[in-house]
Amino acid sequence: MPVSPSKDVIARVLFVDDELPLRDVVSRILSRRGLDVVTAGDAVSAVEMLRDQPFDLVLTDFQMPDMDGFQLLAHVREHYPDLPAIMMTGQSSVQHAVQAMANGAVDYLPKPFAVDALAERVLGQIRAQREQAATRPADGAPSAGKAAPSKAASGQAKGVEFVGEDQTVVRLRALADQVAPSLAPLFIQGESGTGKEVMAKYVHAHSGRRGPFVAINCANLPRELVESALFGHRKGAFTGATADHRGVFEEADGGTLLLDEVTEVDPAVQAKLLRVLQEGEVQPVGASRPRSIDVRVVATTNRDVGQAIADGSFREDLYHRLSVFPLSLPPLRARGRDVALLAERFVEKYRALYGYGPKTLAPALVEQFLAADWPGNVRQLENMVHRGVVLSAERPVIETGDVSHAFLADAAPIDGGLAPRSLALTTLDEMERAMILQALTETEGNQQQAADRLGISDRTIRNKLKKYREEGHID
Repeated sequence: MPVSPSKDVIARVLFVDDELPLRDVVSRILSRRGLDVVTAGDAVSAVEMLRDQPFDLVLTDFQMPDMDGFQLLAHVREHYPDLPAIMMTGQSSVQHAVQAMANGAVDYLPKPFAVDALAERVLGQIRAQREQAATRPADGAPSAGKAAPSKAASGQAKGVEFVGEDQTVVRLRALADQVAPSLAPLFIQGESGTGKEVMAKYVHAHSGRRGPFVAINCANLPRELVESALFGHRKGAFTGATADHRGVFEEADGGTLLLDEVTEVDPAVQAKLLRVLQEGEVQPVGASRPRSIDVRVVATTNRDVGQAIADGSFREDLYHRLSVFPLSLPPLRARGRDVALLAERFVEKYRALYGYGPKTLAPALVEQFLAADWPGNVRQLENMVHRGVVLSAERPVIETGDVSHAFLADAAPIDGGLAPRSLALTTLDEMERAMILQALTETEGNQQQAADRLGISDRTIRNKLKKYREEGHID
């Protein structure tokens, strides 16, 4: 019998990896973000779970016994074509990444990576899948186009709002309304979490363009894949290119393309990007001739653009080509009562998602929200409210304790400055090392007992310890 996800979780994720410590770590990370995580120690077990249970996303390792990650991806693509899958692997190469994409992966994460990056990529793909589902025709036919690495297509993006009553936000909305119908590129700057992608979708929704909204995070792609992801490639263009691949410019033809974190693009690729913008043509890698495209480009960054230009990491001529209309989004701490307004919107969003009755924020919690510094901006506020909705459950009032829960490792007092979580700088390799060393400490150095506790072999323990000594992590 299929198991339906609880109403208290955002989505269900199947995580497949043959190392128990890593499965435990990733499960905890994703569970803290409201996801229901089911794990499998090998791909064969994962195939059985997919048959018996519904999932919203598959996260799989590559190297596994009996059946590897590529074979699992192929199975998912054949039997569950609408189910997104992300591959994570220690083999970071362009050929490996292209192979993962060819087998149906929508994203590719080379190890090691920051744990918060993993969580954001998983949540981003789940949101993208639901946006695509919302724009499918009434007959249920899948929308045109196949998901590509680190991008999300959301059709017309109708009903998109950029919420706020602060005068800065009101003026930004008015300017966005005015420039939206034009073809001029926009360059949106702002701290992480200020809503740059929301503003880009707002502009697209008010542009009248009939094509899709497509977004690609330039910082999330392996450097070797950026050119292929942007411009596409033809079969045989390089080792591993086993089929034609459309880049995001072709995907966005007739619509709007968001180049998120554009300042992270390699300078060599920036020159080609500038040429595409100037000529209105794109030439896939390995193609003999370019083709014309009709794409409205919106670029974003959270970096100091002047500094990036000064240090040579971002081309000044590309900046001027992209910034016909430069917009700067204010941080949440500068938006006054918008904090309370946005918090109320998020309460309604997640209350409705989980099927709860009316909810309000306790006055004391609102005051603490208004006094907080919000280094993570709107995204951090949304996460806090989401947490409060879940932990308050059927109660009609969300209290301070529902947000700063004592048993949550990442909780911080809301006392005027919400500090970023230290976990954001911890990689999975570092967490794995800590777990192994802790197990050895608790077993007084007995490698067999430590291995039994962690569900791995004593040979794995020995190999890990040898690696840690070579890297200087232990004596």
